[in-house]
Amino acid sequence: MLTSSLLAAARDIEPRIVALRRAIHAEPELGLDTPLTLAKVRAELADLPLEWRTGTSCTGAVATLKGAKPGPSVLLRGDMDALPMPENTGLPFASTIPGRMHACGHDTHTAMLAGAARILAARQSEIAGEVRFMFQPGEEGWHGARYMIEDGLLDPLPDAAFALHIMPNSPHGVIAGKNGAMLAAADQFDIVVKGRGGHASLPHDTADPVPAAAAIVSAFQAMVTRRFSAAEATVVTVSMIEAGTAHNIIPDHAQMRGTIRTLSPERRAAVHAALAEVAQHTARAHGCEAEVTITPGFPVTLNDPRAVTLAENVAKEMGGEEGWQRLAHSLMGAEDFSYVLEKVPGAMLFLGVAKDGADWKSCCGIHSSRMMVDESVLPKGSAFLAACALRYLERGWE
Repeated sequence: MLTSSLLAAARDIEPRIVALRRAIHAEPELGLDTPLTLAKVRAELADLPLEWRTGTSCTGAVATLKGAKPGPSVLLRGDMDALPMPENTGLPFASTIPGRMHACGHDTHTAMLAGAARILAARQSEIAGEVRFMFQPGEEGWHGARYMIEDGLLDPLPDAAFALHIMPNSPHGVIAGKNGAMLAAADQFDIVVKGRGGHASLPHDTADPVPAAAAIVSAFQAMVTRRFSAAEATVVTVSMIEAGTAHNIIPDHAQMRGTIRTLSPERRAAVHAALAEVAQHTARAHGCEAEVTITPGFPVTLNDPRAVTLAENVAKEMGGEEGWQRLAHSLMGAEDFSYVLEKVPGAMLFLGVAKDGADWKSCCGIHSSRMMVDESVLPKGSAFLAACALRYLERGWE
């Protein structure tokens, strides 16, 4: 069986996959500029027959493996950037750079993608078509995928695309996915509530922006539950309020910041309009004004049902019925692989990396300073990516 031979090949190179992951983990880089990480990847894959392309907007790169025969193209993606946070794992290969950590698993994504490239390169003579390996920086809010697309690194567009994201608090080795909206759109809002300050003992002589801001927070919660159907999840979270300088001063203004999470372009646009309307009218009811700025983030990550079915078949061949989980609900996190999926049919899937037999629900999740990964799962990730590519090249969406 194809999947068993690919998994065996991945196990054979497990030390290389793990070594690359650890090297990347020890030297995390942020944002769109990840030259050390890319250099590690290129050194690891230097002996393979890959054609490399780089852009000008960031340190993203696409390596192409051309098969012996013509055919379609499939893209596999791994992200390379880390998070600006401390690491408290105590691992011997923990981050050597203070205030930076690979707490979202991008080090594993990159290592698994490199592993898939090595596995597929060994089968180059059997491949009809080409496989592109997208090594992408700037996923953590920096829009790296969008920059790579704008640089033309995906041109001509591939016929299919797959990405794999680890989940440290999900069952060991289980691959999960769903049709349609897999992850939410994530937008940021900034609100300045403008009032008229004065002495805190004379509030009637002021236009106090603090109670106006507090009322806006409550109004947002009512807006979400009373204006929008609960059948489609919507999240509006005020995560920061800042106002005032002293206990006896009513300030001139209050600042608010937060996030909007939605699962469709239509809901996204409707919430943007409603949020501005509610903030402005609530502020006016308190004698203040509200300036609302909404900064668009990543779009909805939409999985093509055909790609999810292909991934499900591969996962079950690799790990049996228990090796696949079809998620019942969308996740309200966001991913900039969504930019790729806006242009190319494909899917973002998840891979559980909790220790085998562990109480995975109690494991630290992504973005935790104590997040841990069972590295024995990584070869399965490489094999899964390779299998999805080969299955598509051989059969299309059948």
